Amino acid sequence: MSGLREYMAQEERITGGHRACTGCLPMVSLKQALMNIKDPVVVGIATGCMEVVSTIYPYTAWNVPLIHNAFENAAATVSGVEAAYNALRRKGKIAKKIKLVAFGGDGGTYDIGLQSLSGAMERGHNMLYICYNNEGYMNTGIQRSSATTMGAWTSTSPDGAVKLGKQQLQKNLTEIMIAHDLPYAAQADIGHWKDYMKKVEKAAAIDGPTFINVLSPCTLGWKFPAEDGMSIAQMAAETCIWPLYEAEHGYRKLTYKPREKKPVREWLKMQGRFRHLFRTEHEPMIEELQRQVDRRWDLLLRLCGETP
Repeated sequence: MSGLREYMAQEERITGGHRACTGCLPMVSLKQALMNIKDPVVVGIATGCMEVVSTIYPYTAWNVPLIHNAFENAAATVSGVEAAYNALRRKGKIAKKIKLVAFGGDGGTYDIGLQSLSGAMERGHNMLYICYNNEGYMNTGIQRSSATTMGAWTSTSPDGAVKLGKQQLQKNLTEIMIAHDLPYAAQADIGHWKDYMKKVEKAAAIDGPTFINVLSPCTLGWKFPAEDGMSIAQMAAETCIWPLYEAEHGYRKLTYKPREKKPVREWLKMQGRFRHLFRTEHEPMIEELQRQVDRRWDLLLRLCGETP
C-alpha cells in the first residue's frame, strides 16, 4: 500500500463537485478504493446514491470509463464488459491490462441485485465487486434493506406502539459471498481506512471474482453529525457488530480484533435512528441485539481459528 503522499499525488478518479451530502462516507469509500487500484479501470455502478450524485446529466464526477446500469444488475453488466474485453484481447485489439470494478449499495447488492451478483461470482468473472453498505435505501427515502441493523428506525420500519424499528437481523452477505468459494472476499469499514485499502489492493491484484463489503455510515439516514461518521464506523468494529476480516477460498482471518469488545449500545447511542431503543421499556431489544452480536462474533472467532 502506498503512503499518503503518493495517494495525494495521484490524479483523482472521482473529482470534487459532485452532489453528495457533506461528510458522505459512501463517496469516500469509492474514492479510496479507486486510489488503491494500480491498473486502468472500467467501472460499472448500480443505480443508487453514488450514481445519482455523481452522474446527473450533463455532468459527471468520474475520470474513468463508467457504465451506469439499473438498480439490480451491476454485476451482470460488468460480466458482459469482461466478456467483450476478453474477446478484444484475443483479437489483439487491446493489449493493456484493465481492472473491472462494480459498485453497488446495499439495496442493489443485498436485495434486488443479489441474483446478479451471485451469478457473476459463480461463473467466475474477473471483477472486483464493492458494496458500499450504508444499511438502507437512502436515495429513495431511507427505506430498510436486509442490511439494516435490527432495531433501526427507517421510513418503512418506524418505531411505534407495535414495533420498535426493524425486527430482523441484518443479512450476513459477506458469508454468503464466501460460500461461493471466491479467491478473496472481505469485510471492511471506512473508519479503518488502512485496513480497507489493503483489502482493495489485495482483491484488485487477483485474477478472478473478488468481493468487499465496506460499511459506510450515512449521515442522513443514520441521523448523526457529519463529523462523527468515521468514529461511528470505527465503533462498529470495536463492538463487533461489524467485524473486520477476510477470506481466501473460505479460509477466514481477522484483520482487526478489538483489545476490549465494547457493548453494542455504545454504537447504537451514536445514531439518532436508534434513539427510541433507549427508553427503559425497550431495553429488551438492545439486549437481544447484543446476544445476536455475541453469537455471530463467537462463531467468527471459531471460523478464524481464534478459539478451540
